[in-house]
Amino acid sequence: MSRSSASASGAELLRRVKEQIEEIDPGEVHELLQEGVVIVDVRESEEFAAGRLPGAKHVPRAYLESRIEGAVPDRSTHVILYCATGMRSAYAAHTLARELGYEHVQSMAGGITLWKDRGYEVEVPHTLTPEQRERYSRHLLIPEIGVEGQQRLLDAKVLLLGAGGLGSPTALYLAAAGVGTLGIVDDDNVDLSNLQRQVIHTSARVGTPKVDSAEEAIRELNPDVRVVKYPLRLDPSNVMEVIDGWDVVVDGVDNFPTRYLLNDASVRLRIPVVSASILGFDGQLSVFKPYEGPCYRCLFREPPPAELAPSCGANGVLGVLPGTMGLLEATEVVKLIVGIGEPAIGRLLLYDALAATLTEVKVRRDPECPICSRDPHEITDEELGVFPDYEAFCAAAG
Repeated sequence: MSRSSASASGAELLRRVKEQIEEIDPGEVHELLQEGVVIVDVRESEEFAAGRLPGAKHVPRAYLESRIEGAVPDRSTHVILYCATGMRSAYAAHTLARELGYEHVQSMAGGITLWKDRGYEVEVPHTLTPEQRERYSRHLLIPEIGVEGQQRLLDAKVLLLGAGGLGSPTALYLAAAGVGTLGIVDDDNVDLSNLQRQVIHTSARVGTPKVDSAEEAIRELNPDVRVVKYPLRLDPSNVMEVIDGWDVVVDGVDNFPTRYLLNDASVRLRIPVVSASILGFDGQLSVFKPYEGPCYRCLFREPPPAELAPSCGANGVLGVLPGTMGLLEATEVVKLIVGIGEPAIGRLLLYDALAATLTEVKVRRDPECPICSRDPHEITDEELGVFPDYEAFCAAAG
């Protein structure tokens, strides 16, 4: 077949495809941007990196069938596809509507070329360096993460309360995953007894402040990560200043007064908390996202008596258990940052290491909760930094 015949045949095929799909003008797309439609860019990675429609998801045409479900899981969603000129997106729209069962699919006529000609806004996404593309290559292959999700991780700020048993594996895996800024709150030094479970520390660093030891390990693992150190104990005088501005807080503390303080402060600042606790062979985990699910006080209105909740120092803990629970915490953090999956909001996960069982308990918001039942807009500036005596509160409950 001659080149001219092939070109004519291709043009005829495109014409037939366009007859079977719905095209939409860039002006209409511009008006729909704020209405919850999903915009999908089907161009190659190099084209996408040069500029995209605001908020567009990236699913290259060559990977459409295998990756579109990760980007748009609900087939009833209104999806608008675009490419450079409208050709590839037309074929992609045909595939989604005719073969994959998507109910409301449109292809943007003229592609991003016509969009630019109309003078509409084009976002230039952050680009990963060649070293970052290699380091995070396995993330980039996952449709639910990809370049956009990895960039969210690199832009994220996560605060870890404690660089101990839970904080150690959580910090290491969040650093490995590329969370750009990790804050570490801990006023303790590395002790030989820590090394049975606190894997971020080493024998050579016994006696070193835990925040310094953790920073050294993180720096060696991933130089992309910035570490902010807080060599202090969280208390009512500093909690608001310390946790304000972080995207997610990871609760790895080992006492009830600090846990209740964290809850009350994080609800006021509307910061999600990924919380876990361990003892002996048992662990538990939940995600407390203010006003979207219950808070810690909805689950535990008052702390249990001391004899029912001894510390790990008094009762012991299986050395690998903090690793199990810390990695579950790290997983929940990644899900919250990237915006994927179903975080454990309103669910308490109970892990029994001896039985190898994971039990889920549903938890609902308490309409009479003293903290999260109040309308956040009713909290005055004067109240924000005022907290009760949590040591006395927990002692009274015991």
